[in-house]
Amino acid sequence: LPNLLTFAAICAGLTAIRYGFQGDFERSVYLILLACVLDGFDGRLARLLQAQSQIGAELDSLADFLNFGVAPALILYVWGLENLSRIGWIAVLIYTICCVMRLARFNVSSKSGEEEVDNSYFVGVPSPAGAFLVMLPMFVSFLFPDMPPIPPLVVAVFTVVVGLLMISHIPTYSFKNLAIMRDQAKFFVLGVVLLAGALLTYLWATLVLLNVIYIVGILWAFRASRKLK
Repeated sequence: LPNLLTFAAICAGLTAIRYGFQGDFERSVYLILLACVLDGFDGRLARLLQAQSQIGAELDSLADFLNFGVAPALILYVWGLENLSRIGWIAVLIYTICCVMRLARFNVSSKSGEEEVDNSYFVGVPSPAGAFLVMLPMFVSFLFPDMPPIPPLVVAVFTVVVGLLMISHIPTYSFKNLAIMRDQAKFFVLGVVLLAGALLTYLWATLVLLNVIYIVGILWAFRASRKLK
């Protein structure tokens, strides 16, 4: 069952690429969101069912590369980098290579038992967050359709910067240790429902807001880790 969820996530990522090439960017983003949700559930389900396997771990990593390294990069290229031709494609390649290096580093550290800074932090931006962060220019342009188009060169530079953030050693908050008390569970469920409703009704505004909050979180985590050191 966990592997079936992983395969479903792969299908979602591939279909997102298809809709991206057809110009249906909203549906593409929904499918990447679906892949992100499935990615979060397959590992937890495997642990819950005590069905962890080496093949499942490898499938999960390959699915992450497709869904958060390849799909967002291709969708972004079709949306705003195609006119740059070579420079735009080089930016996409850099982002994708950085994503696969990030995943490889995470896999090696997990198998060797090393901790990433500590349990409260990731080292660098994780690939799912990087996928939505790199598409921020697209979200902004759809949220404000009347504003002047974002220059493709700016989009290319931003794509490279996000890729470098993934392989950097900048600490970012991890929610692995997030514990929800029983008496607070109803508020957590309400928050998830509100977030899902916002994504379904105000997709671009919600994604822009989440990206801004995440960028502020990176700066805050960097400041907190420096104080801790």
